[in-house]
Amino acid sequence: MKNILFAIALLLLFPGLIIAQEEFRKKAPAPGPAPKVEMGSYQEFKLQNGLRVIVVENRKLPRVSFQLLVDAPTIQEGELAGYVSMTGQMLSRGTTTRSKAQIDESVDFIGATLRTSASGIFGAGLSKHRETLLELMSDVLLNPTFPEDEFEKLRKQTISGLAAAKDDPNAISANVSKVLAYGKEHPYGEIVTEKSVGHINPEHCKSYYQTYFRPEISYLAMVGDISLAEAKRLAERFFGAWQKGAVLKQTFETPALPAERKVAFVNKTGAVQSVINITYPVQLKPGAPDAVRASVMNTLLGGYFSSRFNANIREDKGYSYGVSSSLRPDREVGVFNAGGQVRNAVTDSTLVEFFYEIERLRTEPVPADELAMVKSVMNGNFARSLEVPETMANYALNIARYGLPKDYYATYLERLSKVSAQDVMDMAKKYLLPEKAWIVVVGNRDIAPTLEQFAANGKVKFHDIYGIPMDDEHTLMPQGVDAQTIIEDYLEAIGGRARLETVTDMTVTMKAEVQGMAIQSVMRKKAPGMMLVNVNMSGMTINQIKTDGKEVEITAMGQKQPMDEKAVAATKRQAALFPELEYDSGGYTLEFKGIESVEGVKAYRVDVTSPEGDTSIEYYDMEKGLKIRTISSEGEVTAINDYEDYREVNGIRVPFKMSTSGAMPFTLVMQVESAAINEGIDDQIFLIK
Repeated sequence: MKNILFAIALLLLFPGLIIAQEEFRKKAPAPGPAPKVEMGSYQEFKLQNGLRVIVVENRKLPRVSFQLLVDAPTIQEGELAGYVSMTGQMLSRGTTTRSKAQIDESVDFIGATLRTSASGIFGAGLSKHRETLLELMSDVLLNPTFPEDEFEKLRKQTISGLAAAKDDPNAISANVSKVLAYGKEHPYGEIVTEKSVGHINPEHCKSYYQTYFRPEISYLAMVGDISLAEAKRLAERFFGAWQKGAVLKQTFETPALPAERKVAFVNKTGAVQSVINITYPVQLKPGAPDAVRASVMNTLLGGYFSSRFNANIREDKGYSYGVSSSLRPDREVGVFNAGGQVRNAVTDSTLVEFFYEIERLRTEPVPADELAMVKSVMNGNFARSLEVPETMANYALNIARYGLPKDYYATYLERLSKVSAQDVMDMAKKYLLPEKAWIVVVGNRDIAPTLEQFAANGKVKFHDIYGIPMDDEHTLMPQGVDAQTIIEDYLEAIGGRARLETVTDMTVTMKAEVQGMAIQSVMRKKAPGMMLVNVNMSGMTINQIKTDGKEVEITAMGQKQPMDEKAVAATKRQAALFPELEYDSGGYTLEFKGIESVEGVKAYRVDVTSPEGDTSIEYYDMEKGLKIRTISSEGEVTAINDYEDYREVNGIRVPFKMSTSGAMPFTLVMQVESAAINEGIDDQIFLIK
């Protein structure tokens, strides 16, 4: 308050002051000299086996970090996509002298960090434990055993993560964008799938490790409370025995730009938002003469919070919570990406604004004050990065890996300060190529026709979640097929209407694992309309659903849960042994919506509306007739249930694997342990007291 009153007093006493200030604001400040960069120093040496060691001494804290970087060449993994990453993760899961548990215990005992990946090993901890930590790192590097049991655990974790990603529109967008930008024949265009992970075994990991984990293509960065002399002694002691070996390199064709702008659409039924990505490959190497100028151009366009993309699409139009762009250099092939998540209704409008901002940057000089602001942001980011000792090691690694000048980072701010408005426009013309781009959109298919205007040929091409082109989504409906015939084919596929109507009861026991905890679900149904579902964990019933055909009761941890009329009605409907038997006579409304792809399988889509007005989407395999997916929404939550592995039980086919995603932060996979039909279940278990 005092500051405000003081300012008012100044204006009353000196009314000309505001005029002088406004005149001052009209002129951009003249740029000063580039700030001096206090880079610190690093030293390096090489062991006889070819391992290059970089040492950054920093005695401020009694800590030290070690980064072993294996600079392996890019390879094509093919049908084994994912095995390189799994090799890196397996390194710390067992050695000739330690099990995974013993490795973890040893790391925890000294309060250290130890991580492994396909690109090497990172360790950090107190400097007094450096020898213990290095001995652990050396053991992990030189003596991995790739134990079968640990590999199966990792495979299971990997597949679980991939299952969850299949429902994540951002993950889908990233996968499809990779395939289209790089092509499936380039390693950068390969996608890890559940199928490819299923093909991998420990021998593949061993083979990759033996071929590519070699000292002559590796670097060891030692940072912190350590001297050069000690670094030499420790590096030789723990890594001197690492043996050289021939490292094979593969060659690939450079991914080409699309000949014209294309629109690739991935349908995600029920999506209320679209994920947009404008992408294409670029020829930009790390440290290239264009690198800093191109970075300024991209930062201004979409590389920081106040970028032009965000100012327009987020702040002005309110189409999105945030959009961005990136221009990533790479020694193989770089890539440009621009996009974000937007409401369905404004997907086309958002693309208009993306291309408007791109074209404006290509044709109009950047105002001096805007350019100065962007440089200031980049200057600050660079200065803050130098506060972390590991940054110096990373810069030294980059200089060594990419053959950059020794003073490349020391002169960074000087080069940044010299970037002009003309440079920005030149970089925009060279690297922003709106007419030779892929527009990848993941969203509800209803918006696809609005995107035809952005394709050079006026057509939207549909792809599945792995980037594989699909037949035209607007294919005419097949003759003689309607919603009811699809349901009848399904009933026939699982046993036939006549046989299904002879079923009087059914029991299905399923199991799942959630964050390491085992869950068991036992579902019992009996005609007419009785059901009991118990969900157990560690021998305790945590959830129960019960209906005797008239009343419904749901309990959680023994406590009865309130239910409205709609929930009661829905539970009663689910108590039917085969709800589809009642689709033609139970007040349901069915609508055949066409043919869509579900995990690469062509399926009929049927929208089913219950007597209470709830609508779910059901997918039936065109070839087999089996139901493979249902989608239901409650408010903003959309649950996707997938059904697989149908097996015959007493003449009836039952799905033995069911996956639920969307309703939880993870995908819940339920595996059937046992199923029984017509066992004669006692009515008493369904009674509600």
